[in-house]
Amino acid sequence: MFEHIPAELRLFVIILSILAITVLVAWIIKRIIERALVSFLAKHKTDQTSLRFVRRLISTGIYLVGISTALTQIPEFRIIGHSLLAGAGILTVVGGLASQQVLSNVVSGFLIVFFRPFKIGDKITVNNIFTGVVEDITLRETVLRDFENNRIVVPNSLISSQVLVNANHTDERICKFIDIGIGYTSDIDRAMAIMVEEVIAHPLHIDNRTSEQKQNEDPVVVSRVISLGASSVNLRAWAWASKPADGFIMLCDLLRSIKQRFDSEGIEIPYPQTTLTFGQAETLKVATAHIEARH
Repeated sequence: MFEHIPAELRLFVIILSILAITVLVAWIIKRIIERALVSFLAKHKTDQTSLRFVRRLISTGIYLVGISTALTQIPEFRIIGHSLLAGAGILTVVGGLASQQVLSNVVSGFLIVFFRPFKIGDKITVNNIFTGVVEDITLRETVLRDFENNRIVVPNSLISSQVLVNANHTDERICKFIDIGIGYTSDIDRAMAIMVEEVIAHPLHIDNRTSEQKQNEDPVVVSRVISLGASSVNLRAWAWASKPADGFIMLCDLLRSIKQRFDSEGIEIPYPQTTLTFGQAETLKVATAHIEARH
């Protein structure tokens, strides 16, 4: 039936058919897995980190099998393959060096998904440099979205070997330090009481005391003098919020409200001032300069 078709055209049709079947199979399996896992994750209230990673892994495997099958249909590749066997040792070394970083990223991706130091939606800081919300975890890299809506792409091998801070790991509650300095002549006790009142009154503040602390009637908000500065008495209040986003909003609101209360009750927040003291010789020179300027 196909005898009249040239061999090159038949080969092209076979390869094209294999690639088309590969794409179709990958798409079908991707849809099946996606629907099944989405239903499972929604039912069990699990995050989508594993879903995305497994879906990409299976798709990559299908494409690799399909492309490999298509290449085996080309006789030239078989000949090249036999001729390259003589240099297998060199190719192994070169291939190992070339794929080392890629394999490292893939393995690191497996470790991230398996041990779950973070998941999609967590706010993390990598190596005290990059901070953002985890938007995606692929086979090769982790994508962060920072607060300016930029995308930060970090290789999995790098992110798995660096110290990272996860603000959402198991417990999303966050403590914010409300640090304010007041003047040495101001009423310290009143200033601390104002800070405590403002923290308790904020709608995003939560009571983080344990049952034992509540029974012992420990204060809801703790405020302390933390240091005596060069020009201020430095105070701190500990304010708790249910999640990092609420904590940031609460901190901003409290700095404003506490400043307004301090102003209304006459509590000074000092700022740097410079006092110049002249000796007798300098004072005489200044006075002489004023007299000469008048004449």
